[in-house]
Amino acid sequence: MSSPPPLAGGTQGPDALRPLLTTVLDALHDGATRRGGPLPVGGPDTVAARLREQAGTLLPDQGTGAHDALRTLVTALTEGAADPADPLCAAHLHCPPLAVATAADLAASALNPSMDSWDQAPAASALEDLVTATFAREVYGDTTPADALVTTGGTEANQLAVLLARETTRGPLHLLVGANAHHSLARATWLLGLPDPITVPAPTGTLDPAALDEALTDLPGTKLVTATAGTTDAGLIDPLPEIADVCERHGARLHIDAAYGAGLLLSDRHRTRLHGLARAHTVTLDLHKLGWQPVAAGLLAVRDRTDTRALTYQADYLNADDDTEAGLPDLLGRSLRTTRRPDILKIAVTLKALGRTGLGALTDQVMALAHHLARLVDEHPGFELYDTPTLSTVLFRPLGADEQDIATIRRTLLTEGRAVLGRARTDDGKLWLKATLLNPHTEPGDLAALLKLVEGHTPR
Repeated sequence: MSSPPPLAGGTQGPDALRPLLTTVLDALHDGATRRGGPLPVGGPDTVAARLREQAGTLLPDQGTGAHDALRTLVTALTEGAADPADPLCAAHLHCPPLAVATAADLAASALNPSMDSWDQAPAASALEDLVTATFAREVYGDTTPADALVTTGGTEANQLAVLLARETTRGPLHLLVGANAHHSLARATWLLGLPDPITVPAPTGTLDPAALDEALTDLPGTKLVTATAGTTDAGLIDPLPEIADVCERHGARLHIDAAYGAGLLLSDRHRTRLHGLARAHTVTLDLHKLGWQPVAAGLLAVRDRTDTRALTYQADYLNADDDTEAGLPDLLGRSLRTTRRPDILKIAVTLKALGRTGLGALTDQVMALAHHLARLVDEHPGFELYDTPTLSTVLFRPLGADEQDIATIRRTLLTEGRAVLGRARTDDGKLWLKATLLNPHTEPGDLAALLKLVEGHTPR
């Protein structure tokens, strides 16, 4: 009888992984070389057909062996990937992860702790306490009994914020969101059986405090207001201090979705843009945006740690009362998920490796790139700029182009594999091309080349 395949853990795990990692790294290189750009050439049908041909039969009677399987499928996936490390891949809040964070994520996968009971994750649970305490302090300082919970990203954090508001307040809950709010908040009300959100106008792309004040006046029951620090479409930041003032006057709870903008917390140059953040009851943070982490890496900061008691749940096989009384930490109330990866390892390694200065410099760099692109657009006679960027998002469009032209430009660049640009519609009804700059290795020449590509695909 043949021996079972080697495992990743234990003292023998590294020896088993080492040659496999060489195969993986070679395949990543070969796949990126074959792709030759930010996106594979061809549309969805072409890419899918190529992948199916390269993958072959996924469940053969006899396996092909670890090296062949890794070489074949990692190369195929890389060749067909949208690569956020390419300077012209700039459509979404989809960052190129740092090498150090990715290496840490390998260790997390090899050890495979599950963050739902202490006996599955002794050191990882202690490290999670350190990471969450660090971010709770970054948001709220040392003066409040704050806490933070690890999430898969902004969507889960937003949904968790709505849940905590529902569970820690009395009476029916009304959620008020700006017209610029992330779609996950409306989905949260659906998931939780709450009324549809009340939408507050955002006529300049940010939530209007006067309109919020009017919407809250005479509204019965418990109110939860959500503001945004870094909108998905344009990277705008709501007037947080003014919104907090309105919420306090009306006794409303405040949640701030800073999934995008939270990266400014570590920038000495730009941190003041988040003034008012600490006045929120809960804050969404997402480090696979301006944090350069592999997916997933989100958190929900909570001003009052007692709010998290709403998540308390007892399952004897995970957190028996006598185990908890004996001193074993209860992890089940730290998330709505049961099994979950130790995503805090890559975050902790990044914090320690780069420090506040290093991470702040990355944020400053991509924001400077956005301002440079905005200047190039503004100075170009054939382009129109939406506005000076607030974060690292730039909206622009060719002069005279209609909606069909803009949609065609974007899809043509995608199909050719030349550039990955997003699209955004502003309150004036206009459709814009969107460049979201999260790659600190992007050079000014890359931005000029991006505009040249758009210019070359614009109908005359």
